[in-house]
Amino acid sequence: MPVIDIPGSKSITARALFLAAAADGVTTLVRPLRSDDTEGFAEGLTALGYRVGRTRDAWQVDGRPQGPPAREADVHCRDGATTARFLPALAATGHGVYRFDASAQMRRRPLLPLTRALRDLGVDLRHEEAEGHHPLTVRAAGVEGGDVVLDAGQSSQYLTALLLLGPLTRRGLRIRVTDLVSAPYVEITIAMMRAFGVEVGREAAGPGQVFVVPPGGYRPTTYAVEPDASTASYFFAAAAVTPGGEVTVPGLGAGALQGDLGFVDVLRRMGAEVSVRPEGTTVRGTGQLRGLTVNMRDISDTMPTLAAVAPFASGPVRIEDVANTRVKECDRLEACAENLRRLGVRVATGPDWIEIRPGTPAPGTGIKSYGDHRIVMSFAVTGLRVPGISFDDPGCVRKTFPGFHEAFAEVRGGLGA
Repeated sequence: MPVIDIPGSKSITARALFLAAAADGVTTLVRPLRSDDTEGFAEGLTALGYRVGRTRDAWQVDGRPQGPPAREADVHCRDGATTARFLPALAATGHGVYRFDASAQMRRRPLLPLTRALRDLGVDLRHEEAEGHHPLTVRAAGVEGGDVVLDAGQSSQYLTALLLLGPLTRRGLRIRVTDLVSAPYVEITIAMMRAFGVEVGREAAGPGQVFVVPPGGYRPTTYAVEPDASTASYFFAAAAVTPGGEVTVPGLGAGALQGDLGFVDVLRRMGAEVSVRPEGTTVRGTGQLRGLTVNMRDISDTMPTLAAVAPFASGPVRIEDVANTRVKECDRLEACAENLRRLGVRVATGPDWIEIRPGTPAPGTGIKSYGDHRIVMSFAVTGLRVPGISFDDPGCVRKTFPGFHEAFAEVRGGLGA
């Protein structure tokens, strides 16, 4: 029975780095994720003047609630959406000129709802080329705070950036959200802010919700990063598609912050045996996967995982309410559809849904990665049942899990696949 040591959560590591930089003192992060995205975030903090000390199992950050120590900086956000969205909000709390740019892939991803909200709060922010996209410049003079309206229907990261910003403003923030996707990620943010000494209030208001964030800053702490639930989904799916296969992920169980652990409930509905305990989660394949219709709005990062195993179900698998996956590292909905068609599987798509028919995927198929780590890791699971699958860019997994292929090969051997 493979027991998998999953690296730390990317989402939690990024939030923890922001909170540590904003806290008044030294914070230690235990078992943070070390990947291209999180290293890029840490390098961004260093460019802004923060001290980030890194050892193998822990990072230490010298926080500064007054904003970045540097008065001028150039920050390259690489491919990291959290870096590209969170750090401009952090920079706005300081006093200086901060320029941000990103990879071509990240330049294509939208920012406008967040940057519009920052401008509404008085932040001097300019998009240097395409409106609503990187590169951008922040001429910071602190943030007064107050009321702001936000559409987070494309990404919950817009709301997270404002929530994290709130305690660093002079008056606090009252954020009215008109639309919200991936709500469990907001719950991660609020729980982590609580661990750093800030309690977020909520009010119901019309069609949306109001989040009330007090001023006053954060306190430093020692914070342990739990394993990444999105990454764990590939290993749980591997067990589900292998009759009698069993995978356990320790440290990710009852009480976990990450909503993407809900993916195991989807596998349970399909016929896998699932046990979620305080100390970890185990999935066991029963030799049967049923088709289903599932709304994945709140766990959309695991949509490609389900799409990649859907051909092995006994009936159609329809995934709904995942329009936001079209503006990730690539258009994930179409990327999944195209690769499934390459495998000879019948697929239909709509603006926010994909339906996959049962089939026998063709061996020896080349998968197009679109430079997206989640496409590669998802279709690696398909490769457990289909010989000869290859990838045009297998190395793109370094974004979140540089050692994925080695870890997955070990699991493959343990499952006898």
